[in-house]
Amino acid sequence: MARLMTMAAGGVPGRQTDRFLRRAGFLFALALAVAWIQPANARPVPESFADLAERLLPSVVNVSTAQQSRGATAQQRRLPEMPQFPPGSPFEDFFREFFDRNNRPDAPARRATSLGSGFVIDASGLIVTNNHVVADADEITVILHDDTSLKAEVVGRDSKTDLALLRVKPAKPLVAVKFGDSDGARVGDWVLAIGNPFGLGGTVTAGILSARQRDINAGPYDDFIQTDASINRGNSGGPLFNMAGDVIGVNTAIFSPSGGSIGIGFAIPSALARPVIQQLKEFGRTRRGWLGVRIQGVTDEIADTLGLGKARGALVASTNEKGPAAEAGIQPGDIVLTFDGREIPDMRRLPRVVAETPINKRAKVVVWRKGRELTFDVKVGELDENEEPEQVAAVPKGGDQKPVTAEALGLSLSGLSADLRQKFSIGEETNGVVVTAVTPNSPAAEKGVRIGDVILEVGQEEVRSPGEIASKVEEARKANRKSLLLLIDRQGDLRFVALRIDRT
Repeated sequence: MARLMTMAAGGVPGRQTDRFLRRAGFLFALALAVAWIQPANARPVPESFADLAERLLPSVVNVSTAQQSRGATAQQRRLPEMPQFPPGSPFEDFFREFFDRNNRPDAPARRATSLGSGFVIDASGLIVTNNHVVADADEITVILHDDTSLKAEVVGRDSKTDLALLRVKPAKPLVAVKFGDSDGARVGDWVLAIGNPFGLGGTVTAGILSARQRDINAGPYDDFIQTDASINRGNSGGPLFNMAGDVIGVNTAIFSPSGGSIGIGFAIPSALARPVIQQLKEFGRTRRGWLGVRIQGVTDEIADTLGLGKARGALVASTNEKGPAAEAGIQPGDIVLTFDGREIPDMRRLPRVVAETPINKRAKVVVWRKGRELTFDVKVGELDENEEPEQVAAVPKGGDQKPVTAEALGLSLSGLSADLRQKFSIGEETNGVVVTAVTPNSPAAEKGVRIGDVILEVGQEEVRSPGEIASKVEEARKANRKSLLLLIDRQGDLRFVALRIDRT
């Protein structure tokens, strides 16, 4: 026994035992760390939202609006004709009295009301809400959490992002909240929505951030946060909070066949809302950067045709002759890859990046043109909300105008005669080759090419006759290219279309 004790205390077997115990202790501690210690950026499931809700509720308001339909003419107010009843019907007198009363020229104008939400961003009385909540309102009333009602005035509105800034004059400072970092929020993070659904003020709902960068075709700068926190009618303009109590979104829309929440709600991210609200505060309107281009998405076929590799960037369909892009040398057919150092992964990103760029700033724009990258120095202009539609540049006439059938594309083509211009309402300033027939189930039919479309370019080179297009198709066949890029004019709407070359 004594020998065993000595060995355990200081002999070789004892050192091995010591080493084993140290390793076992380390592994046990590591297992505990993995099981119980969460990453620094992870957020535990909250036991309750009560403390957070209590702190934030005073900053959320109800927004009530009223609109008087004044100025309508008697004809505009006139009801439909009175229905015809059999002689002696008991309904005849009732309906005649109703229609006579409401069809009078001096009939009172009707008053429409609506409800929404908002939140305080400045203790002096500045409140954020949705533009659609207050648009065309004659009277706006803000109801605070303590039921105090205050008349509000519009500081500024922006229909493109559906944001508005209101001002009230409170008797004492209000409780304000601040914008947080929506770009730092992750899918799966907890969020809290507070608002005025169906007129039930001070309603708190919780959920998670379900998705980001949603495009719901609401405007040119769509980049919505999606959440499953319950949002209903009346929540519009209300805040979406993170767990720090910062506003990371402005609740705006829901997807719902029934009109009620089904767990798909959308909020304007704070990264988009904050600069807009700041401009409304400073100028009473937005001041956005302007590049002067019309753009479209880059498909895999377009990317392959132009040798870009993977689909990315924004394809320039046309440029404003006096716009910043044209003056810098950017041309239709260029693909914008980066703008002012920011990557353009897809078409939707470019309008927002340009809009957020300071006016008169000189920005480096990298484009893809004919197989290589080019860099242009663009002086960013200011977007005019009433900007005139861009004009189509004239293309010189000439060449063989005999009709041609491009079977590989599924098109019948003809030169622009006076009869065809009249038939398809094509202006004298537009020149190219007109589509006179589209073969069903052909590559052109699959891409939506229509009779009356005018082909201006093929492979980023101007075409002036059907024969030129036929030649370019044959060249592409010999080069074993899979598709051709066409620039098409449809009643002034320019777009690029990549057509597969049918080799059957």
